[in-house]
Amino acid sequence: MNPQWNDDVREIPTLIRAIYACISGPAGAPRDWARFRFLHRPEALSLRTVVEPDGSTRAQVFTQEQYVADVAPFFAANDFYEIDIAHRVEIFGQVAHAWSLYEARTAPDSPVVIKRGANSIQLCHEDGRWWVVSTIWDNEREGVRFGLW
Repeated sequence: MNPQWNDDVREIPTLIRAIYACISGPAGAPRDWARFRFLHRPEALSLRTVVEPDGSTRAQVFTQEQYVADVAPFFAANDFYEIDIAHRVEIFGQVAHAWSLYEARTAPDSPVVIKRGANSIQLCHEDGRWWVVSTIWDNEREGVRFGLW
């Protein structure tokens, strides 16, 4: 464990940016999966919403290891940078919910946006730090748009 990762989990906005940093990079570059795992509770789940060609929807649920295996081929072949463009955090005791609006680009400063969407991130404060418990996301598309908060 990198001692600097402790800074990632003290404040939720910093944790959100750390998640995006873990999955962002040029095609073929290794992603920081050790840091990604450090941000999440071991039993954390991710849920991708999927829109089928016929318009029906389904949920695709991943453990951390399943997520890493699922996205590895895409990251090997594609430049991908996900950037937090706005977020809202609500905290009640040891529980928090964060909405993070994101844009994906081929480079951090690229004017071309590949996609935009929203992450719903559930967190728990334990042992003096924030842990990601689950993440659910959906991409912006026709009929599903967002404005900045």
